[in-house]
Amino acid sequence: MTKFTDLNLAEPVLRAVMDEGYETPTPIQARAIAPVLAGRDVVGLAQTGTGKTAAFVLPLITRLLAQNKQAPGRTCRALILAPTRELAAQIGASVETYGKHAGLTHAVVFGGVKPGPQIKKLALGLDILIATPGRLLDHMSTGKARLDHTSIVILDEADQMLDLGFMPAIRKLLSQAAKPRQTVMFSATMPAAIRQLADDFLKDPVTVSVSPPSKPVERIDQKVFYVNSADKPDALIDLMAPDAGKKAIVFTRTKRGADRVAKRLVSFGHKANAIHGNKSQGQRERALEAFRSGKSPVLVATDIAARGLDIDDVAVVVNYELPNVSESYVHRIGRTARAGAEGRAVSLVAPDERILLKDIEKLMGKEIPGMNDAPPMPKGDAAKPKQNRGGGGGRSRSGGGRPQGQGGQNRSGQGGGQGGGRPRRGSSTRKPSAAAQG
Repeated sequence: MTKFTDLNLAEPVLRAVMDEGYETPTPIQARAIAPVLAGRDVVGLAQTGTGKTAAFVLPLITRLLAQNKQAPGRTCRALILAPTRELAAQIGASVETYGKHAGLTHAVVFGGVKPGPQIKKLALGLDILIATPGRLLDHMSTGKARLDHTSIVILDEADQMLDLGFMPAIRKLLSQAAKPRQTVMFSATMPAAIRQLADDFLKDPVTVSVSPPSKPVERIDQKVFYVNSADKPDALIDLMAPDAGKKAIVFTRTKRGADRVAKRLVSFGHKANAIHGNKSQGQRERALEAFRSGKSPVLVATDIAARGLDIDDVAVVVNYELPNVSESYVHRIGRTARAGAEGRAVSLVAPDERILLKDIEKLMGKEIPGMNDAPPMPKGDAAKPKQNRGGGGGRSRSGGGRPQGQGGQNRSGQGGGQGGGRPRRGSSTRKPSAAAQG
C-alpha cells in the first residue's frame, strides 16, 4: 500500500502531513500527486469528499519549494481558481495547513468583502494565490494583479464554474497566464464544455479518475419521497425528526425558499441557519462555523453549498426541491458519506419534478428507491418543473404529505432555534402560524 513517504514530497510538506496524522493517501491523491509533481498537465475526475484538495496542494507546495523563486509585486507563482468564496477559503486553509513548514506566501481573494486588504497582499507578490474568477478579474482590470509570472494554474470544481457561468472569465484568465505553464483541472463531472476547455488549454494531459463521472459514492443510502408541493413543509419536518440533533443539509432551489425552510425548521425546535448568495460573507461564515461546530446542526442551502465544503460528519442530505441540472444532484448528496462514513439522502419529489428525477436516474444509471408508492407520471403542463418555487407554503387540504412509518413521531427537533426560534412544540398537534409556515 502506497504511503505519503513514497510520493517524493518535500520534507516540510511531509512533516505537515504527518502533523495532521495522515500516513496513507486517498486513491485520487495516490494517482494525481506524481504527475503534478512531474510538471504534467492533469485532468482529475473525482467526487467531493475524496481528498482531492490535498491531491494538488501537496505537490504544488513541493514544486514551488524546488523552484525557489520570488514572485514580483502584483504577481503570483501559482494560481488556484475556485467557484465560490467558501471553497476558496477552504483551499486557503489547506494551503495554510500543509504549507506551515514551507515558508511560502499565499492569499485568498474573493468578492463580498472590501478589496483593500487583498490589494495590499497582492502588491507584495505571492507564491500561491487562491481566487474566485470574478474578483481576480476585477483586480486585474485595475492593474492590481497580473498573471504573466504565473507558471502553474489549478482549476478546482471546473464543472461548477461552468454551471455558474464562469467559462468566459476562465478562458480570459488562462490566456493571460504565463507560457509555458502547467495547468491542472479537477472536476466531478466532464461535460462537453469542460472537455473543450481541457483540449484548448491543457497540453497532453494525464487523466486520473477514481470513480465514474456523475456517480455518487455507494455508501449513500438514497431514497425519494413522493409528495405534493404544498405538503413538503410538513413532510420535511417528519423526515427530519429521526435525525434531530445530527448534522443535516437541506437544499432548496431559491434563496427565498432557503430562508423560509430554515424559519419553519426553527419553529419546530431545530437549530437551523440558511446560507445563500444574498447573505453577507460574515453571515455565511458564521452559519458555516455554527454548522461545523454542531451548535446549529441543520444548514439550509442553495447550491452554493453543494461543492467543496469539507464537513465530514453530515448524516443526511435532504433535497427539498430537486435541482434543475442533474449533475447538481450528485454534488448535493456528496455532502454526506465523506471520509469513509455512511450517509443518507432523501429527495422530496413533487409531481412536476418527476421529469427531473428521471433525468437524475438516467445520469446515474439506476432507479432511486421510493419511500412510498410513486403516483402516475403527470402529463402535459403538469409534468413541467416549476422554476421559482419559494420553498415555503402551508399544508395542502388534499392531505397526505407525511412520510410513511413516521406518522406518530414527535416532529420537534432539539433545543431552541437560532435567532429567536419558537418554543419546542413537543408532541402537540397544533399547527404553526402562517408566519412560521412561510
